[in-house]
Amino acid sequence: MLSLLRIVVAGLFMQHGMAKLLHIPHVASMDNVQLMSLAGVAGMLEIVGGLLLLIGLFTRPVAFILSGEMAVAYFMAHASASPLPLLNHGELAVVYCFVFLYFAVAGGGVWSVDAYRHRAAAGHVFPRVSLRR
Repeated sequence: MLSLLRIVVAGLFMQHGMAKLLHIPHVASMDNVQLMSLAGVAGMLEIVGGLLLLIGLFTRPVAFILSGEMAVAYFMAHASASPLPLLNHGELAVVYCFVFLYFAVAGGGVWSVDAYRHRAAAGHVFPRVSLRR
């Protein structure tokens, strides 16, 4: 389940960066995002970090960085409007922040490049299957 959660969350997260920088899908409020602005840097983190999380490569450090990005995004863009996430439309930033923090602690799960690299380093790339009991 950890791997499935990571894959789904990363795919959804990447959409934010793609909308900001590539305009795919087109979101009118993100039309004027400049690459070297704060929103542009956030978009790059969302695309590159989301892709790394999607495949499960460097999951822990990437998730830690993205958790920090979401904390900064919440406090810069949402918290000044209201202290409650429901009222300031910051629920998604809070959820992403804590899900990424969870990935930073738990890792990427069994369906990740990190897990494959760990198994390969231990000499167990392919699990042994025995037909005998």
